[in-house]
Amino acid sequence: MKTLAEVFREALREKGIDSFGVLSKRFRKSKNKLQDVAVEIINGKGAIFRVPEKTAVAWDLNGNRVEGSYYAYAPLCMREKFEPVLTPEELKAKLPEWPYFIIDLYHWDKHTQKEKGKVCLQVSQSYGLLRDYFTGKELAVTWANDEFKSMFHGPIDRITAYEGPTAEFLREGGIDEVVLLDPWAEETLSEKDFSVKAFIIGGIVDTGGNKKKTTPKIGEELERAGIRVRRRKIVLRGDVVGVPDRINRILGIILKMMVEWKSMDEAVYEFQEPLHARWRLRTELPKRSIRYKVNGRTYRVVERELFDEYSKWLKIRWEDFVKVLRELDLIALERRRIHHLNKISNPRIINGRTYRVILLKKAAMLCYNC
Repeated sequence: MKTLAEVFREALREKGIDSFGVLSKRFRKSKNKLQDVAVEIINGKGAIFRVPEKTAVAWDLNGNRVEGSYYAYAPLCMREKFEPVLTPEELKAKLPEWPYFIIDLYHWDKHTQKEKGKVCLQVSQSYGLLRDYFTGKELAVTWANDEFKSMFHGPIDRITAYEGPTAEFLREGGIDEVVLLDPWAEETLSEKDFSVKAFIIGGIVDTGGNKKKTTPKIGEELERAGIRVRRRKIVLRGDVVGVPDRINRILGIILKMMVEWKSMDEAVYEFQEPLHARWRLRTELPKRSIRYKVNGRTYRVVERELFDEYSKWLKIRWEDFVKVLRELDLIALERRRIHHLNKISNPRIINGRTYRVILLKKAAMLCYNC
C-alpha cells in the first residue's frame, strides 16, 4: 500500500522535479521530509513553487541532502510571488482510497475520568502514527461526544470525529464490511484482510471490571445493523499474551504489516514494551521448568540460556528476566549445571507430575565439585 510520501514523490516526478527545498528552517530536523511536507500540502498549508534562485537547503526525492533546488515548499500566501507547480488540490486528486481506522467510543461512559484521559492520549498518538504513513484524516472516532472533544488535546480538525454510531458512519461511506480487532476472535489478522475499507479498534483501556469482553459486543451491534464483520486477533507466536493492548500500538502493528509488509511477530516486537514481554514470559518459563525434589523440598529450575532465546522475540532486559524468575519462584542455572543435576537424579511420578529426585549425598558431592 502506498504511503503519502510515495504519492508525493510520484507527483513531483511527473512534474519533472527531482529535488525540492524550503524557504525557512522548517522540516530540517524531520526524519521523513517528503511525508511531513506532503501532509502540510494536503492540509492546505502550502504548495511546491518554482523559485528564481536555488534554495539554501534541499533534498532529493529519497530525502537525501542536495545543494539547493529551484523548487521549494512555501505557504500558500506565496502564490502571488512565485509560480505554484504542485498545489493541494493537485496532490489530493492523486490520493488513493486508504481505509479508515475507526476507534469506537461506544463504551466511553464505562471509563473513569483517568481512563478517559488515557483514551484521548491514545487517540492522539494514533493520529501521529497515521500521519507518518497517510494523512491522519483516515483516523475516525465514532460516538465522539462533547466530553471527548473537550478532553482531546490533539488536532480534532485533522481527524474524522463522528458523533453518531459506527454503523451509521460506515453506511454514509458506503462501507458494508469491516475488520474488527478482537483479542477473543478465532481467526488471526492476515494479508487477505487488508482489502477492507475500514478497521475497527475498540476504544477501551484497562479492560477489567465492567469493560471485560466489550469488543465482541461492538461486532454484534454492527452485524445487527447489517455490516459484515471479520473478527480478527493479533497474536505473538500463536498467542495473544504479550501483544500490546494500547489502541495506538494495535494500530501501529496493523500499519507495519500493511504498509511495510512486516510479519506479525516482527510488528508486535516493534511495539512491545517490557511490561507486555513480561506478561508472555510468565506463561513461557513454567513450560520449560524442571522440578527437582531434594529432601522433600521442590525446586523449579530453568536454563539461564533461555534469556538469550526469549530476548530474540520478546523485548525483555536481563532485569525483566530476573523479575519474572522471582515472581514465579524459579531458579535459573546454566545448562551445564542442569546437565549435572540430571545425571545425579532419578525421574519419578509424584501426584501425576514428573520430578527428578536427588539424594542429599549426591547433591552435596555436586556442590563440592562445583
